[in-house]
Amino acid sequence: MTMDLVSKVERTIREERLIEEGDRIVVAVSGGPDSTALLHVLFLLSEKWRLDLAVAHVNHRFRGDESDREAEAVLDFANRLGLPCDIGVIDVPAYIERTGLNAQSAAREKRYAFLSETARKRGAGKIALAHHADDQAETVLMRLIRGAGITGLAGIPVRRTENGVELIRPLIRIYKRDLESYCRNLNLPVCRDSSNESRKYFRNRIRLDVMPFLTRYNPKLAEALNRLAETVRSEDDYMEAAAKRALEEIATLDADEVKFRRERFVALHVALQRRIIKLILNYLSTYGNKADFSAIETARSVILSESASNATLDIYEDLRLVREYDEIGFVRPKAAADYAYRIEQGASKLAIPEAQARLSLICLDAKNLDRHAMTHPDRLEAYFDADLIQYPLHVRNRRKGDRMEPFGLNGTKKVKDMFIDGKIPPSLRARIPHILDASGRILWIPGVRRSRHAPVSDRTSRVLYMKLHHDSGKGPESV
Repeated sequence: MTMDLVSKVERTIREERLIEEGDRIVVAVSGGPDSTALLHVLFLLSEKWRLDLAVAHVNHRFRGDESDREAEAVLDFANRLGLPCDIGVIDVPAYIERTGLNAQSAAREKRYAFLSETARKRGAGKIALAHHADDQAETVLMRLIRGAGITGLAGIPVRRTENGVELIRPLIRIYKRDLESYCRNLNLPVCRDSSNESRKYFRNRIRLDVMPFLTRYNPKLAEALNRLAETVRSEDDYMEAAAKRALEEIATLDADEVKFRRERFVALHVALQRRIIKLILNYLSTYGNKADFSAIETARSVILSESASNATLDIYEDLRLVREYDEIGFVRPKAAADYAYRIEQGASKLAIPEAQARLSLICLDAKNLDRHAMTHPDRLEAYFDADLIQYPLHVRNRRKGDRMEPFGLNGTKKVKDMFIDGKIPPSLRARIPHILDASGRILWIPGVRRSRHAPVSDRTSRVLYMKLHHDSGKGPESV
């Protein structure tokens, strides 16, 4: 059994070309049976393949003394094999508190960062990970439940590149029961992670509850899910290559734009249409890797529509679909230039060329104003108590992290969220003027919201009336 497992792993290595003779590899070892078996198998193959191995372990500090004991056990096992070992101690709970990520995402992010750093330090081109066939089956089922597409059902890739280092998974066709037996038969040191029994993690619930339940209907469920992943992966690779060829045939690709004729796109099979759009989103947008079915189908419907000859669709903040008759373009909108202006007390107007707009300011006697007009202003006008305004005023476009204290709301709200709530197109957001007082508080965002500062009341004697005029006629009020 022992050498049989080594032979199976070696066969996967050869078939998938995961390793070449003389490779320098960092082996990620948690201390559990999977990664312990992986390290031992690669160690047995190292002389034959002339491998230069190093061990890396991450102590996430989740389980206190238990985590420390795992780190010590991995270091001791590496020393027994005569291999160098790097231990990374990372306070993941503190990182979670700082970033707001969930526990598994935070741990994965920090773990992969440490592994990549170790590989660079060791001069290794590959990192070996211990994902096995049961992990693959669970992943496919999880993604099926969550509604993944074909690419998602391909499961965990046998190999891929991240941060310039190749990640390889030699155990992807080996089941956990065989890895457990391997460690037991050779009396290898194995640690047990108590968190694997916690049902607060989705993957654990799949492994502990869903898989056993479904296995009652198909005793070979794990094998079936692995066959599905293998089949889907090869067919997904074929379709991806076909989509790339089709895109190159119908489109012209520039750094900031992809253009093609509508008729050529319409002639393609729907499967290629969807994949081509996804390829374009990945190519042009920083959000492309998060493209979901809805975003792809919305873009496809704009292209296929028989009734619309001209249309514009803001897909993401950094990507727009423009249809002009039979010409289709996916373009990166040019970033609006940052601008900032100062308004002294008594000024009556300000030109804002970056926003294609003008701001007018008039100080009025409160007794002569229509109270209804002040309480129900146009979206591009606002009234303030002039005596409560702190000068000089500042006019600028948005900045990252901007917050406002909206009228009628206790506390602050992100300007980004107000743009989303107001359905302001991403292409316009960077141009919209923000009017701030001398203390830096946002008083008003024309077309969006005004703040609760300097409200007009029964005690107001002078009113500052502001109005934004759009020179182009294209502003948030037209959305």
